[in-house]
Parts: sequence; structure tokens; C-alpha cells
Amino acid sequence: MAFQLPFRFGSSSGSTAIDSRARPSKMMEYDQLLVWVVLILMLLGMVMVYSASIALPDSPKYAAYKNNYFLMRQAIFIAIAMLAALFTFRIPVATWQRTAPYLFIATLVLLMLVFIPGLGVVVNGGKRWITLKVFNFQPSELMKVVMVLYAADYTVRKQEYMHKLTKGFMPMALAVGFVGMLLLLEPDLGAFGVIVCIAMGILFLGGINAIWFGGIGAMLVTIFVTIILLSPFRRARLFAYLNPWEEGNAQDKAYQLTHSLIAFGRGEFFGVGLGGSLEKLHYLPEAHTDFLMAVIGEELGLAGVLIVVAMFYWLIKRAFDIGRQAIAIDQTFAGLVAKGIGLWLGVQTFINMGVNLGLLPTKGLTLPLMSYGGTGIVINCVGLAILLRIDYENRVLMRGGRV
Repeated sequence: MAFQLPFRFGSSSGSTAIDSRARPSKMMEYDQLLVWVVLILMLLGMVMVYSASIALPDSPKYAAYKNNYFLMRQAIFIAIAMLAALFTFRIPVATWQRTAPYLFIATLVLLMLVFIPGLGVVVNGGKRWITLKVFNFQPSELMKVVMVLYAADYTVRKQEYMHKLTKGFMPMALAVGFVGMLLLLEPDLGAFGVIVCIAMGILFLGGINAIWFGGIGAMLVTIFVTIILLSPFRRARLFAYLNPWEEGNAQDKAYQLTHSLIAFGRGEFFGVGLGGSLEKLHYLPEAHTDFLMAVIGEELGLAGVLIVVAMFYWLIKRAFDIGRQAIAIDQTFAGLVAKGIGLWLGVQTFINMGVNLGLLPTKGLTLPLMSYGGTGIVINCVGLAILLRIDYENRVLMRGGRV
């Protein structure tokens, strides 16, 4: 009877190679932990939005709403966001690179549409939304993810000119300047600040001249300071932020900040318990949007705040890790987009938390993935779906496959 030896002498390297090819790869198709962290942040945000908004129908402004109005809308927004993310994940990164300039132009048009009577909607003194009957759409949120794509594509296309001022930096500066002009007319200084950080950060990562980068950064700081000083409302907010507990400030421009700080103080280490916040009972304005972190601090305490901060830190670090991995396998556009998404989420999260904690002047920026708002949640998930797609393509390419 014929039989076969389990191995052959002198051919161990060959058999090892065959075994390694036959053995299935243990690398996952996508980053499951990234998906879970995003889902946990959104679901925790939905719970806290419900807690922060449950008493709003007691006020005349929201008297027509039910107690679960914002909860139900946030759940619908999350469902729409997940569907949008699934669709976005199926789009190859190369398609985003080809369409980036056209998406930028289309989003500029949307930013201009908010000024057309009948289309633009004024909310709290700002004309930042386009009415879609069912809900209002905020083009400045879309511009954040589009700016990531456009800046990354621009950096790749103009790589040989990145050390030249006229051909490398100026065209991008003019594009960002035009976006800034439209956002300041709304006005939306917070979104403009985030978009400038995205564009400048991607240009820096793409290899722009360091001296020019420093000089332009100083110029931008000067422009922002000038905008604040020339605007009586913004100037008053800044001075109130510097001394929020002064009686005149605490009852006026620093009212939100002082009540946010009171909320954090009441929460101490482990919080007063879910649903137990007092500041959300019409003391802290916009508790379910811009100041959701203060409600988390009051109800879940320092422990809850640190858990949220840790999840955002991991998410942002993971975005940079994916970007670094993409650049290492010569996927420069994908790498810059991944890092740009990390910059976008990192800057906006830092500003929102800084405002809630009194580290920065009060500014109307929501906490990504958690605060109430349809456009914000959907665009956040679209950006993270692009990040997941980049990670997926990295894994396919590292296996030797094609995308």
C-alpha cells in the first residue's frame, strides 16, 4: 500500500511557504473595534440627549413637543446616518479622489443657498440651514468632510509645488478664504475655525514649507483676533469668558458657561445619577446640543467624562494610525484623508469640550456623534465610513489583493 511521509527532508522552507499560503489570514475585513466605539458614542449620546431634553416641553418655546420628541428624532437621525455610512463604505477611495473638486464646488453652492429667502432658515440669529421640510440641512457640516477630501486631493495633485507660495499655497488659501467669507456671513465662526484647521493641517502633513506655514498660521490667528475685536458681541463674549463669575457676566454673556461649570461641579466623581441633573431644568441653555458634555459631567461625573474623553482619544488616534498605514503602502491621498478626518473630529471635540469646561470662549459647536442634530450625526458617520473604507483597502492591499 502506498503511503506518503508527513514531511520531506531538505524542503522545510517550501512546505512552510505552502502552509502559509494555505492557512487563512487572521486579519479582519474591517476594524470591528472602531465600529463599536462609534456605536457606543452614538447610543450614549442618544441616551444623554433624551435626559438633557426631557424637561424642555415645560418651557413655552417647546410646549407643543412631547417629552420624547428629541429622543425619537435623534434615533431617526442615527438610523439615517448608519444607512448613509453603509452606502458610503461601498464607494472606493479612488472615486472620492476623482470627485473631490466637484464635491467642493457643489458644497460651495449649498453654502450660498442659505442666503436665498425661502430656502435659508434663521435659527437663533444665524442663517446656516436649508429647509428640507422634514428637517433642516446645514451645509457647513458637509463642508467639513468635503474640505478633508478636497485638501487631500489638492495636496496630492500639487505635491511638486508645495514649497512654492504662488502655485502651492495661494490657490488653496483663496478657496478656504471664500468658504470663510460665506461662513462669516451666516455667521458661523466655529465651523470656519474647524475648516481652517482641517485645511492647514492637511497642507502641513502634505509637506508645505514650514516657514510659510508658521507665518500663515500667525496671520490666521491675527485675522481671528481682529474678527473678534471688531465684533461687539464676540468681544463681549471673550471678556465674559475671562471673568465668568463677575455678576454682570454671570447673568449675561457668561450665563451658559457659569451653569456649565456648576453642572460639572455638582457631578463630582461619579455624578448625581442618570436623569438627576438640575442644570438641564431650564438653567443651562442648549443642554442637548452644544452643552451636552456638561450634562454628562453632572449625571455621570468625572468617571463618565473620562470614559467619553478616552473613547474620543482612541478614535482620533486610530484615524491617524490608519492614515500612517495608508501612506506606508503608497496610498497618499487615502492617508491624508484618514488623518484629515482625525483632525476634524479632534479639533471639533477639543473645542466643544473646552467650551463646556471654560477653557475656551463660548462657541456654537456640537460634540461629534453625541450632540442632538441630524446633519452633524449623518456627516460624522459619512466621514467615519470613509475612514473605515480606507482601513479596508489597506488590509486588502497588504494581503496582496486589488481594490
